[in-house]
Amino acid sequence: MTANIELAFQTEEKIKRAAELIIANVELAFQSEEKIKRAAELIVANIELDFQTEEKGKRAAELIIANIELAFQTIEKENRAAELIIANKEHAFQNEEKEKRAAELIIANKELVFQNREKEKRAAELSVANKELAFQNEEKEKRAAELIIANKELAFQNEEKEKRSAELIIANTELVFQSEEKEKRAAELGIANKELAFQNEEKEKRSAELIIANTELIFQSEEKEKRAAELSIANLELAFQNEEKEKRAGELFNTNLELNQSEKSLQSSLKEVSDYKYSLDESAIIAITDQKGIIKKVNGNFCKISKYSEKELIG
Repeated sequence: MTANIELAFQTEEKIKRAAELIIANVELAFQSEEKIKRAAELIVANIELDFQTEEKGKRAAELIIANIELAFQTIEKENRAAELIIANKEHAFQNEEKEKRAAELIIANKELVFQNREKEKRAAELSVANKELAFQNEEKEKRAAELIIANKELAFQNEEKEKRSAELIIANTELVFQSEEKEKRAAELGIANKELAFQNEEKEKRSAELIIANTELIFQSEEKEKRAAELSIANLELAFQNEEKEKRAGELFNTNLELNQSEKSLQSSLKEVSDYKYSLDESAIIAITDQKGIIKKVNGNFCKISKYSEKELIG
């Protein structure tokens, strides 16, 4: 609005000066050849100025195209970051399921410890088997301790991953804000270019006042160059932040790889525990009784040694 008021004022001034110029033209008809030479030099200067204005317009158009491409790339990066956040949520859900299974495994280990205590009460009849079983129990406790440590490390890695995801979201928010600021500046540059084009048309119509108009155009060109310089600085800052964002995404990807390796190690430990349980059932003599000494469950080795069936032994 202020620019329109200034333009209207300038137009009125130019009309007044045009009236004065008509009177001056009558006097100019009687002036010397020296003024004609200066007018010719002024026309050459005008041609050079028009050429420079066209070059500036071309550069401004190239800068607008570059800004559009940068905005498109920013949107693509935001889409990829959203997909990465969804993948992280799915991975967190899988980790919760693994923790539940690990808790079930701990409960199973507690039941196994209780069974071992019952077996120790009847160690007089199974001294050799008990020694082997004690050794196997020690190995299982070591593996269980290693499994607990692995679970703690996995929980710590999940917390680190959540922190990095939060940092990535903050960085994306800052990037969006800066993109909006850049769009506002580009809009201001477009408005300034329109005003400059309008002023150039006015100057072509009133070429007799070109000296004063040229002074104003030089001032506006300097302002435009300052704004273009500010926009270039903003583009450099945005490129730097994009590089930082890519670095953080790489760190998050490496964390996911480490988490997958920990998951494979946990599955291997679970398989080893299952194999030990199977080996125990195959090699040891197992009989589970209640507090009154009544047999509730036996394995196949116990039935072979006692030469009774499972139905005959239970109860």
